[in-house]
Amino acid sequence: MDCRPGCGACCIAPSISSLGKPAGVPCAHLDAARRCRLFGRPERPAVCASLQPSPTMCGPDTAHALRWLTDLERLTTP
Repeated sequence: MDCRPGCGACCIAPSISSLGKPAGVPCAHLDAARRCRLFGRPERPAVCASLQPSPTMCGPDTAHALRWLTDLERLTTP
């Protein structure tokens, strides 16, 4: 599955500890079109590379993806 254009939910909802990014805050590497400027680059955090788009996660729209990822963040926070 390809990313939905303009979504960026995976760069907003989860925390990214290696970048010091808290949950719910857009990543500093997210561009104006909500695309990752580090995509495919070696400095992209492993956690980002491991998160793959799927129908379950992404759902029918960005709002679904944000809710799903926010719930995942909440469930996996120690």
